[in-house]
Amino acid sequence: MINNSKYQIRPLCAAFALVWSGMSVELHAEQYSLLEAIEKAQSQDPWLDGSRFRQENLESLSVNAGTLPDPTVSLGLANLPIDSFDFAQEGMTQFKVGVSQMFPRGKTLALRQETLEKMSQMQPFAREDRKAQVSVTVAQLWLEVYRSQKTIALIQQDRGLFEHLVDVAESSYTTASGRTRQQDLIRAQLELTRLEDRLTMLRQRRESQLAQLGEWLADSSYELDIEMPGRLGEGHLNDPLINETGTVIRTQKLAQILTAHPKIRSIDQKISAGESGVKLAKQSYKPQWGINASYGYRDADPMGNNRADFFSVGVSLDVPLFTGKRQDKQVQAATAESEAIKTERTLVLRQLRSGFETAESQYRRLLDRRELYRSRLLKEMSEQAEASLTAYTHDDGDFAEVVRARIAELNARIEALNVEVDIHKIVAQLNYFLIPSHKKNSAVLTDVSSASGELIDHE
Repeated sequence: MINNSKYQIRPLCAAFALVWSGMSVELHAEQYSLLEAIEKAQSQDPWLDGSRFRQENLESLSVNAGTLPDPTVSLGLANLPIDSFDFAQEGMTQFKVGVSQMFPRGKTLALRQETLEKMSQMQPFAREDRKAQVSVTVAQLWLEVYRSQKTIALIQQDRGLFEHLVDVAESSYTTASGRTRQQDLIRAQLELTRLEDRLTMLRQRRESQLAQLGEWLADSSYELDIEMPGRLGEGHLNDPLINETGTVIRTQKLAQILTAHPKIRSIDQKISAGESGVKLAKQSYKPQWGINASYGYRDADPMGNNRADFFSVGVSLDVPLFTGKRQDKQVQAATAESEAIKTERTLVLRQLRSGFETAESQYRRLLDRRELYRSRLLKEMSEQAEASLTAYTHDDGDFAEVVRARIAELNARIEALNVEVDIHKIVAQLNYFLIPSHKKNSAVLTDVSSASGELIDHE
């Protein structure tokens, strides 16, 4: 289940329902709100299972790496005479049992275990980042399906107006009571045909988007049809930086948020593992110790006298004397790898900062556009269309201008819808960058299902 405070994407008041128009067979499918779609996509994401298996693998390897190598046991016959192969003939002949144990250099075992443990600890952060990415991807696909479906609804709604224009043109042309020309009638019919083509293209796009969404929902056996909600939220972004007027303070606060991002924390774990790797490489300067012990059994001499058995014990070590081309290079390679990971962190942090600033800028400009559409543009487009039609019906206007005004009004309404959907898509992106602030503050960063704003549909 997705954590609401973590990903901050609330459901639009909508559901998926299966509607296959033109088919006599009725099919049924589950209904999904936006949040339900995200939860199902996350619960069925095989990448997350793979990450858990990778973590389990590294944890098991870390336990193995911290264990001493197995001791070596040896059995043998020493100094057996080959002329008679008589075990009791010679005093040097003995049956030997030995055991030896090697001890890795310095703190090699502990550092190997520590390195693998730190690598395994990357996976929870990687999964957290993956879930956030899935929530953004599914939300954007869901919203694209919504955009296509709502655009289809807006065009179908205005289709009656264009049919009415065709009827008006036909009536005026046949009665010869007005100034309607044959080309006006053809133009009206042409625009109606172009609307049909536009609807076909939108349905094609919607089917493609549904197929992409079906991939994340792990079910492509049905077609989804988003029911149109009566209200669509404002897409309000409760940016924790929005009240910060000082550039320096705002930059510092953003840096703190992005530094706590799961993608950066995963790289931090990788850097920590790299530092342990450097320490591990430095252990190669220390000697490797070994201990061995053996017991030699001897038989009685030919006269029947007992012979003493032998016990041996010894210590071995290798001394790294010539380090120029082995140990020095090994440490140098580990150090270079650790520094390379730090540059990776810098690059990812820059990408996150740039992505946030780009998305935030788009978000603010989209809010300006939405306000323009709501306060002026849609109203002015509607007034222009009505004025053109009124002028034409009073023989004081051109029919082509009526058609152009109606098309412009429809396009403006569709563009207003696009702005509304784009706001929600940008909010989903911003939520991804601001995950740490969500976790620190339980306050909801965005509520796309709030009733604080009404979708501009002018139905």
